[in-house]
Amino acid sequence: MTKLKLGPLVDDKPVKVTLELPADVHRDLIAYADVLGRASGQKSTDPVRLIVPMLQRFMATDRAFAKAKRSDQAHDAGTPERSG
Repeated sequence: MTKLKLGPLVDDKPVKVTLELPADVHRDLIAYADVLGRASGQKSTDPVRLIVPMLQRFMATDRAFAKAKRSDQAHDAGTPERSG
């Protein structure tokens, strides 16, 4: 596997997203926050704060996504920019 010296450029500007969760997913987020709080010896955190790290973890461990992303980045790196 090729390890590039320059990683992907990060857009540091946060993007606000509004979404509706099914009630059972929300209940599970609350339960997860409670379990995480007990396991870490801290009080339960706001379940909404779990969404970003969960998405990050999910995408970081999805092998098919990683492979597709690498393929797309390699394709983009080999394609000259076009000005319109």
